[in-house]
Amino acid sequence: ISGVRDIHADHAASHIGKAQGIVTCLRATPYHSTIQKVFLPMDICMLHGVSQEDFIRGKQEKNMRDVIYDIASQAHVHLEHVR
Repeated sequence: ISGVRDIHADHAASHIGKAQGIVTCLRATPYHSTIQKVFLPMDICMLHGVSQEDFIRGKQEKNMRDVIYDIASQAHVHLEHVR
């Protein structure tokens, strides 16, 4: 948008966009659960023994918090790449 032509800026913008996408998905999870949708990676959910139904029912268990933590950690990794 600003006319910057730099491979490093493009790379940083890519990682920022990925981090923002992950955070947006996490923030929208409570709303999506109310309409019976879950957009979280099922491989991470299965790793912690969590099902889509657990999110839809609004359970508040430690293994669900572990899923959220792992996904948020991926966003953090993208931000570290930017730095």
